[in-house]
Amino acid sequence: MGGALTAKGRATRDRIVHGAAEVLRDRGVASATLDDVLSRTGTSKSQLFHYFPEGKDQLLLAVAQLEADQVLADQQPHLGCLDSWDAWSRWRDAVVERYEEQGDHCPLGSMFLQIGRDTPGARAIVVELLRQWQEHLATGIRAMQEAGHVPAGLDVDRAAAALLAGIQGGVTILLSTGRSDHLRAALDQGIAGLRPISVP
Repeated sequence: MGGALTAKGRATRDRIVHGAAEVLRDRGVASATLDDVLSRTGTSKSQLFHYFPEGKDQLLLAVAQLEADQVLADQQPHLGCLDSWDAWSRWRDAVVERYEEQGDHCPLGSMFLQIGRDTPGARAIVVELLRQWQEHLATGIRAMQEAGHVPAGLDVDRAAAALLAGIQGGVTILLSTGRSDHLRAALDQGIAGLRPISVP
């Protein structure tokens, strides 16, 4: 919808998006309906289509953005201050805890399957989420490098990309099996790979 929202309009839209996110987590993307969202949020159909004139797909994109933002928010404040090995350990624990609590249901992944990987809006949300996540990791690695804790010759961007890829692989296996072993291993190995190689 065009134009800036009033504070009341923003609050109503946010209520719809958060309520829709709850419905999708409870019922799954395939089973959830707009009527479920209306019932959960106490919103009329005319209100919903005022904020989301394109209907369910547009609402799904808004929820997907909310869930993507939550992925990074759940890792804070640790992700924003990766300046010691203890900080990296705390961040690692936060990531594992988040995905273990989520279990084998990923609302963000389910929505992207529903609205399609080729939907430009969905792809843009994924690309931006991964860009920001990798940028946070690279910033942390550089901070450790400047403090002398990480080898000066390490390719920071490549290391951050590899760590993020390992996390995503571990999460994919967790979603398939319900086990977090691979996610834990990916994080442990990725962080260990940042440390200087000890020479006997």
